Amino acid sequence: MKIKHGMILAAGLGKRMQPITLKTPKPLIQIGNKNLLERAIELLINHGIEEIVINVHHLPDQIKDFINTKKYKAKITISDEQDMLLDTGGGILHATRSFKKPFVAINPDTLWSDAYSNELKDLEDLYFKKKKPCLLLVNKNLSLDSSFRGDFNLQDDLISRDNSNEFIFTGLQILDKNVFSSIKDKIFSMNKVWNYLIEENSLLGNESRQKFYHLNTIEMYDKISNLKITD
Repeated sequence: MKIKHGMILAAGLGKRMQPITLKTPKPLIQIGNKNLLERAIELLINHGIEEIVINVHHLPDQIKDFINTKKYKAKITISDEQDMLLDTGGGILHATRSFKKPFVAINPDTLWSDAYSNELKDLEDLYFKKKKPCLLLVNKNLSLDSSFRGDFNLQDDLISRDNSNEFIFTGLQILDKNVFSSIKDKIFSMNKVWNYLIEENSLLGNESRQKFYHLNTIEMYDKISNLKITD
């Protein structure tokens, strides 16, 4: 089975990226020849995703205008959260309400590139092999940000959490709408879903071997910009 649907989380306020994000939504920040959103879209389309939904909240018109200037092969629609920011879990649930099959959800904060194409393929293969409702791409390389701490542990493809968390979530996951079946809230974090799945031994993980560049602060923006990335 091939996944045909994707969702990009682009509704964050980007407060730690101010003053840049006072005038530019974080997904539209340029690194090298492309902005962060463009990188996420291209990764999904190159994987064969045919329909993408992007949630927006902060400076939404800029993101809408950017999409309208492009002629992507995939159908791209907007999930508007201007009136109420729904957090990561609520945003995904609301944006993908029309999806009937498993889908890819991706955060554009990570510097995605073609190097992740094979890892997304491996993630998809593992997802359908293991037949669990959610699979995360995680990385032991915790980023250029020395303040970063791990989110999870990973052993035998299963995610767990304790005091020694060595792996960080890269921002890429495959999930089925069934993961939200027990959630009654409208606004909630994906951590609520993940914690429930961990208790049920049902949260899968796969390790990324790529260098992990995560744009979360002005300091990280300066470090990544100095790498002179061109792709």
